[in-house]
This record gives sequence, C-alpha cells and structure tokens, in this order.
Amino acid sequence: MGISGKRAMDLLEKIGFTRVAGSQEELKAAEILKAECEEIGVPAELESFEIEDAEIETATLEILEPYQAEYPVTGYKCAKNTYQGGLEADFLYVEDGNEVDLCNAEGKIVLVNGFMRLPLFRQLIKAGVAGIVTMEGQLRDDREGTDLSTRKLRRTLRAFGNVPMVHTRVLDAIDMVRRGARKARLVLKNETVERTSHNVVATITGTEKPEEIISFGAHYDSVDFSKGVYDNGAGSVINMELLRYFKENPPKRTVKFMWYGSEEVGLEGSWAYVKAHKEELSDHLLMINVDVGGPILGRDSVAVMAEEDLVKYISYASKIHGHSAKVEQRIYSSDSIPFADSGVPAVNFCRFGERGAAYIHDRFDTLDFLSAEALEKTARYVLAFSWGMVNAAAFPVKREIPKNIVEEVEKYLYKKELAEAEENK
Repeated sequence: MGISGKRAMDLLEKIGFTRVAGSQEELKAAEILKAECEEIGVPAELESFEIEDAEIETATLEILEPYQAEYPVTGYKCAKNTYQGGLEADFLYVEDGNEVDLCNAEGKIVLVNGFMRLPLFRQLIKAGVAGIVTMEGQLRDDREGTDLSTRKLRRTLRAFGNVPMVHTRVLDAIDMVRRGARKARLVLKNETVERTSHNVVATITGTEKPEEIISFGAHYDSVDFSKGVYDNGAGSVINMELLRYFKENPPKRTVKFMWYGSEEVGLEGSWAYVKAHKEELSDHLLMINVDVGGPILGRDSVAVMAEEDLVKYISYASKIHGHSAKVEQRIYSSDSIPFADSGVPAVNFCRFGERGAAYIHDRFDTLDFLSAEALEKTARYVLAFSWGMVNAAAFPVKREIPKNIVEEVEKYLYKKELAEAEENK
C-alpha cells in the first residue's frame, strides 16, 4: 500500500486534542496509537514511567507602589512557595540580567524578559533575588484570544536554588514598567505531585540481522491549550506510516518504533526509555526522529547528530532523489538527545512552517495550516533514507558521536554547570 498522506491525516485528526504530560488525555492518545499499531498487525506495549508535576493552588502578583493593581499570572510548578500573606518586596526590571542589572537586585522581586533559562536563573540566584516574574506573548495579544502558559521550574534549574516564581503576559509586563512599578506582593502556593506517563513501543524483528536495531522516535504529547498536531502529532503519524511500510515490507534489521510521552516537559519519555533499556542500547545503530511536520508553507530540514560523512550522504541522496531539504550536522532539541548522550547516532527529520504560516506551543497549533500532501512529502523523505539504513548490506554509519556533537549535547544538558553545583553542595 505504501505511504499515504490522507491516512496519516486521518490519524492526526484522531489524536488532535490537548494531551499534556501525565494527563488522561495523553494516555488516551497513547492507547489510540497502540491500537493503530495492532490494527496494522504489530503488537505494541505501553511502558509507564513517573514524572514530576505540581498542582498550583494560588498564584497572584500585585503592584503596591506607586500604584495598586493585580495582574493575571500563572505560577511556576515546583517553585518555592511564599509564606502566608505572600512575599512583599521591592520590584525591579532587570532587562538583560547581567551584573549591572543585578547589582541592586538582592532581596527584590525581579521581572525578566522571556522564559527562564539556566544561565539567567543561575545569575539571579547568585544575586540573591527574592522572587522572579517571567513573561510571554506579544503586545498585540488580547486576553480572550490568547492563553497564558503554566511553566515548571525544572530540577536542572533547582540544582542552583529555588525562589517563588510567576509568569505573566508581555502586555502586562510593559504596563508595570511603563508605570514605574517599584514594590510588589507575590503569592505562590503549589504542591509537588507525581504523574504517570507512557511510551508506546512497537517492534518488527529483522529477517537477516535481528540483533541490529534501527530506532524510530516521535513524541505525541502536547503543551497546554494546544492540539499539538504540528508539534508533534505530525511526527507521530509519519512514524505510523513507516511502521505500516516495514510491516508490509519486512526489514533486514530490527526496527523499533517509539512514541514518547512527556517530551514537552524535558524529554522525559526518551530519558525514561534509555534508562530502562541500557543493555539494549548497545544494539541500537541509529535513532531516526521526526519532530514537527505537515505545514503547507514551509521547508524540510535534517539535523544529523552523527559523523560528517552522513551529512554528505543525506545531502547527495536528497539531490539524487529530488528531496528538497537543508541538511546540517547539529543537535536538535528533541528525543534524539538522550540517545546521542548514550552514544547512539541520531538523525532528526523536521518540516518547519514558514513564519506567519504555522503556530507552535499555543491554541493556534491546529489542522488549519497542515495538509496530507505535506505529511506525505516528509514521510517519503524519511522512508527513502531509513530504507537504505535498515536494509544496508553492511551498516555504513559509525556508531560513535563526533566530539563536536558530544560537546553540544553536554552544553545543551548543562553538564558542566550541574557538576559544579553538585561539587558546591
């Protein structure tokens, strides 16, 4: 039967609902994917794992001087709770978060630009701030037509400390700064909980070299408010088409298909998989990951986390077979990271939407800008590459991660900073 964009789109509609990490909706999507595998004729399993989450009871931000106003905020999950009555302190906009901005930040509630990243958080903690306010969105947003996401203070950042944190809109942040906010009260109360998430795993055993494994991955969870069809229902249904192809055309090597849960909260599903299958990983020759796809206006891209020769091979093959794509040796922030960190080379296939013609991580990630033709285009590209790898007479890719990619992965994971934090405990 081959690859069908229409069939992929039909499945995408089935899983096109908000399915955040550890939720019942995420489990429902996992069960749909499992059932689809079994309808194709490939047994599938749900592998459960636990993730850290939190329930937010209260999150508020009030400006007390020189005017009084309360702004809509969401609380950071796992951030430090305030005392009864909240945290009352001077308020400061720290702009770039450099040493000049932070020289008078000790004991203050600080407003920072954008989302929180580890280098900035580390500087804020070092400066002794009492609380943090981050922001998202655009000045032209309206409250009824946009959503304010709930962020989480991940363990990686908490290794350096913890303070109360809330998240607001850019349109409110600009109002605070314009009106000269200088004193605020921040209230946060949340309780850490554990939730269960799942990976869906299906295996087709190789006919000639069953001990050698090619791993296919895609995450199927979404963020708050989003139907997550572009990110990453598309990758999930593309992989299902590949599973169907290899069921109908038995592969020489074993192919394992994984649909990962909880990617959006820190690649939790793929980390859980590599930790639970350490012994098996030595048999994995290559990980092929698909993350984002389907936009009508856009371009295909390939991020290679392997030797430079593979970049050249994919570039040459793309031209020979008429596949338009940008191919680079670089890391990609997705479920390939835990595999590369474990020594398994990886190739990431993506189709990025054109600016203004695709939306991600918000309520506008819907089927409106996707098409069956675009899904099929990327699926055929992934199949053309993977078929050669799966059925190669001798596997051509070195099972090693180049030094520059190792360094990029370690930088992405903040290994040096975390080691220093552990030493300083």
